[in-house]
Amino acid sequence: MIYLDHASTTPVEKKVLDQMLPYFSEKFHNPSSLYAGALEARRAIEKSRKKIADFLNCSPDEIIFTSGGTESNNLAILGITQNLKFKGKPHIVTSAIEHPSVLNPCRELEKKGFEVSYVLPNSQGIVEATAISKLLKKSTVLVSLMYANNEVGTIQPVAQVGKIIKKFNKKNNCQIVFHTDACQAASYLDMNEKKLGVDLLTINGSKVYGPKGVGALFVKRGIDISPIIFGGGQEEGLRSGTLNTPLIVGLGAAIELINPKKTQKERLLRDLLIDGLLEISASRLNGSRLSRLANNVNISFDAVEGESAVLYLDRAGIACSTGSACSSKSLEPSHVLLSMGLSEERAHCSLRFTLGRKTTKMEICKTISEVKKTVEKLRKISAL
Repeated sequence: MIYLDHASTTPVEKKVLDQMLPYFSEKFHNPSSLYAGALEARRAIEKSRKKIADFLNCSPDEIIFTSGGTESNNLAILGITQNLKFKGKPHIVTSAIEHPSVLNPCRELEKKGFEVSYVLPNSQGIVEATAISKLLKKSTVLVSLMYANNEVGTIQPVAQVGKIIKKFNKKNNCQIVFHTDACQAASYLDMNEKKLGVDLLTINGSKVYGPKGVGALFVKRGIDISPIIFGGGQEEGLRSGTLNTPLIVGLGAAIELINPKKTQKERLLRDLLIDGLLEISASRLNGSRLSRLANNVNISFDAVEGESAVLYLDRAGIACSTGSACSSKSLEPSHVLLSMGLSEERAHCSLRFTLGRKTTKMEICKTISEVKKTVEKLRKISAL
């Protein structure tokens, strides 16, 4: 199998798995207990917390462990907004290309009386910082903008938006909280929270060659956030539940292995794949070619249904997707592509290929060949 769906999930690195294994059965103790085995589990968790804090250039006490990106995003948005004491109608700014774990909590808040502005990207899939700047007002309480899009791989101007928000807060004596979903960006972009200017930041183990079912939320000191899960008061009361020691250890181990400087091979193979697929007639790259993650290729092929192409390519031993894996069971066209101005027909004709650390040139060449065959076959069928 040629696996080109790393934006959906990544395999667990062997070094990561090796560090996790003892904590499933040998060092299984509940880290909240007081005896020696429990204290050892607790030390492993705190060691992992420090690895992630070093990666983000923050303090360990600003890291909250969760069950993944979805929970972290929900905690960021609902945790900031649920106890607001605000006169008037609280206002949230987000983008139309966010992951459903950001968009859906925002829609729920709309039902409760919040005003939410959904900023459209430009035709290249980039949300312009000036578009967000124009929407800020004294009633704005939260801005949530993803660092890199999960479908088209476009990199968003998070640091620029961070500066705009900081300036607006100072000028108007406000406290707009800035959150970024950085799940897709973590392996490829600068994650220094101070440079980004964010108050909340989401990461996810399954996108960084770590285990599924674990993530973290950076919560800047001084940010007033409330829990959305209640219980034993773990994670400073913000995320109750017995800490999942092996998965947390795995997340820390995976984060420690990240080196954005080693992604040049993926970038070169990405460009090779883009060039090869664009040789197919009536094909178009979706999203900016320049401001794009090193591993992402999203292309539309006219008169080719994306779902059918995925199934044909699967038979040929190639795993790819039509967009976000979280909504792959839906036959609705991609909300990301629609927001970029694509027609429903063209959005339905898109394929997403996302490369990984072990992707080879031979695999890319075979993929180009098989996609060409598949497109030709499906176009013949649609013409009947």
